[in-house]
Amino acid sequence: MRTGRKAMLVLLALLLVAVAALQYTVWFGERGAGELREKEKQIAALEDKITAAKKRNASAGADVVDLQTGSEAVEERARSEQGMIKEGETYIRVIGPGEQ
Repeated sequence: MRTGRKAMLVLLALLLVAVAALQYTVWFGERGAGELREKEKQIAALEDKITAAKKRNASAGADVVDLQTGSEAVEERARSEQGMIKEGETYIRVIGPGEQ
């Protein structure tokens, strides 16, 4: 009976070592829980970038539609970006303190 018990203890010890090795792999090994958390962070960052890109695309799409359908958008851009004025208008520039 003594050898049977000793064999069971050895088998139990081997099983514990095997379980510990498997747990180590799950938590600390390659493709383990740490890498999973890192991948989740990367996915979240990429999703944020995608959301920002979609907003920029929607804004650019709205600008394209404006430019294609109406002359007001073209006129507004010409005024703000090129400093153009209409015939008969007077251009007045306001200079704040410290500007030249």
